[in-house]
Amino acid sequence: MPEATSLALRTPSPDTRTIRSQVIQLAWPVMAETFLQTLTQIVSMALVGHLGATAVTSVGLSMQPLNMLYGVFQGAGVATTAIVARATGAGNGGEAARAAAQAIMLSTLIALAAALIIFTNAEAIVVWMGAEPAVIKEGTRYLLIMTPGLFVMWVSTVLTGALRGAGDTRTPMKVNIMISLISFTGNLVLVYGLLGFPAMGVFGAGLATTAARLAGGIVLFVPYLLGRATLPARFPSDFKWDASLMGRVLKIGVPGAGERLVMSASMLFYARMVAGLGSVPYAAHTIGINAESISYMPGQAFAVASTTLVGQNLGAGRPDLADKSTYQALLMSCILVGSMGVAFLSFPEYLMRMYTTDPEVIRLGAVYLRMMAFCQIHQAFGFVFLGAIRGAGDARFVMWVTAFSAWALRLGITYLLVGVVKTGVVGAWWAMAVDGLFKGIAGWLWFRTGRWKRAVV
Repeated sequence: MPEATSLALRTPSPDTRTIRSQVIQLAWPVMAETFLQTLTQIVSMALVGHLGATAVTSVGLSMQPLNMLYGVFQGAGVATTAIVARATGAGNGGEAARAAAQAIMLSTLIALAAALIIFTNAEAIVVWMGAEPAVIKEGTRYLLIMTPGLFVMWVSTVLTGALRGAGDTRTPMKVNIMISLISFTGNLVLVYGLLGFPAMGVFGAGLATTAARLAGGIVLFVPYLLGRATLPARFPSDFKWDASLMGRVLKIGVPGAGERLVMSASMLFYARMVAGLGSVPYAAHTIGINAESISYMPGQAFAVASTTLVGQNLGAGRPDLADKSTYQALLMSCILVGSMGVAFLSFPEYLMRMYTTDPEVIRLGAVYLRMMAFCQIHQAFGFVFLGAIRGAGDARFVMWVTAFSAWALRLGITYLLVGVVKTGVVGAWWAMAVDGLFKGIAGWLWFRTGRWKRAVV
């Protein structure tokens, strides 16, 4: 039976190359899976984008409430990573397995309730998002078909977080690569109707994505439940209610989920403000973000590495190595995202043409990509430093930084520039840039204080 493995270094003074190797060992599988996920999203959005601005808006608006809920489970997954990593670093594999089981039980109950609410209120949600009449029908059908797959993905996110905390980033990589390949193929076939299938348009994109996520959930959970995963489930002991351990999970999980919830909720209102400008600006906004998402890969990958290594090294009593591994993750992340920023600045119109032939959408989207080219480095700071602080279990700090940045800065500046000054969609993008800059600076300054090292998990 495989066991969780601590990556915490026990040598007194490991050299920079050894620390860097550890970071890469954790980061590259995350980057590989995120790359294929992003590529699949790009292809899916490109296929939908060629159906027109209305189709893009249908997908974009329908996904906002789902993204808000996904954020909650992402936060719970990161909290699970922190607890499992700390236990693994301390050499307590049994506690790591029990914490994972408690988190999965709780997330399953919440995911089931959320899925039922969305499924029974799909049209009302799309209407509330401010959809134009032409968008409501397609958006509702898309939301309905996406919900079952989202339920599986929400719960899978928590198990993935547990595996990463145990040092296993390869299993989630393999599962997510499989999901991406199924989704890629399904989107290609069902959106336009290939291989004898009818052309289903936006609904086909949702159906392919849901089928892929259901298959991924089976492949991820079956080995775990059979006790063959890196962090195996043990029946029935791990799944008995443990009030003390559940309290620890909630201590980090509630602020962690709260962070993602306030961020996702702000994004929902942010999307509503942008959608109020019309289908063309919103299509440019949605496609621009999708094109830029390739630059999130290094930030997310090295954030996972810093979260895991900080947790494991603090569990092993090596806060000095937690510090060093974070700076190595930051350096490598900045090099990669900086290169992507150059690409966004140099040929943004080409990137936009991958998604659409609408000249106005291309023009506006190119403006977005040029603006975001100058935001890549400080976004990397935010990803890595906040990831490290989460790994230490200091979830409250991250939650409050995110709440202020998302609501006071992103929404406040958007309302001022878009609603009062009437700058159009560009004002919303300036607000996004300020939001990212603040999180990068705040994460860096708090990390430098070292107070996160004293967080109790």
